[in-house]
Amino acid sequence: MLRRLESWPDWKAALGLTAALRILYSAIAAALSFVLAPDPARIHSNALTGNLPAPGTLYYALAGVWERFDTLWYLRIAQHGYDLPRAVIFYPLYPAAIRVASTVMPPVMAALFVSTLAAFVFLWGLLRLARAASPPSARLRTVLLVLAWPTSFILFAGYAESLLLALLVWAVLLAREQRWSGAAVCGVLASMCRPSGVLVAIPLALLALRGRQWKSIIVLLTPLGLLAYWGWLRSTGRLSVVEAYRVYQGSSFAPPWDGLREALHLIVSERDELLAIKLALVVLMAAFSLRREVRLEDKLFACAVILQMMMYTGRPLLAAARYLLPVYPAFIALGSYAARRWSDRQLAFFLAAFSIFNLVWFGAFLDWSLVF
Repeated sequence: MLRRLESWPDWKAALGLTAALRILYSAIAAALSFVLAPDPARIHSNALTGNLPAPGTLYYALAGVWERFDTLWYLRIAQHGYDLPRAVIFYPLYPAAIRVASTVMPPVMAALFVSTLAAFVFLWGLLRLARAASPPSARLRTVLLVLAWPTSFILFAGYAESLLLALLVWAVLLAREQRWSGAAVCGVLASMCRPSGVLVAIPLALLALRGRQWKSIIVLLTPLGLLAYWGWLRSTGRLSVVEAYRVYQGSSFAPPWDGLREALHLIVSERDELLAIKLALVVLMAAFSLRREVRLEDKLFACAVILQMMMYTGRPLLAAARYLLPVYPAFIALGSYAARRWSDRQLAFFLAAFSIFNLVWFGAFLDWSLVF
């Protein structure tokens, strides 16, 4: 099967993988919807859980089971806008896409449709980016490692990650092809999707400087989406994103070494095994991001994403595995390493190990057991 996928065009391989995983995750979620019995107290300790669909119905199995955690906020914003103070944490592009898609389908299905479509676009772009890696077989291994990554199921949930990743990889891809207007559009939209989206300005700026074309200056507009959103929050008297994180998430902005120190303290003093796993994943991604073959612009972007993730105390490394998904340079380097050093059996072992964590966290997501 691996050899067959390697022979397919990038778009076809991306489409096949996307369709297969959409079916797989939907089937798992539907099956578990009749088995899991989450604690009502745990559910209602989360926000926006007052009107969840009733379990045991076909609608719940196909759509309602995906109404979890941040998805509820994106659906709320898509329908009512930023009518609640805490909503400002969730950037506007993904709920806007849900609102558009909701004109032809139910809101939850619209959220899943947007995420699935964006996952296809992301995988297509990542395959194209990874083509530059050596050997050629690295491209498919890169994508498989991303799809097996712990919490990668989130690409097919009602979350903004797949849309963010699609915009990031295509911004970089278009900039490398010196298609500056397209790169700038993707960059601006990425900065309106999630906080880490604006960091794509780093590789875009370096690629523009290297390209030495006047028209490349347009990529400097990348932060405009984030600045427009922050400006709108300020002009309407709403909380800033940083203040909302402090008030509603219990996370304060701090230097990254403070976040690292707090994480290490909790791992040692409270024997927080889950936090230790998250920190190990951070170290793994940092190590592969800094490998010699990784391009300078990719190194700087990866380091910026990881440092940004570490710049909060109070709840260190919250959703760290999910926040590492944008670090595409590490996945490309890992895929290249796997193609050169691992046999098919070794690759299968690591894919299985990652997939086990991913499916365990998927079950915890559906059971309301962890914060995602």
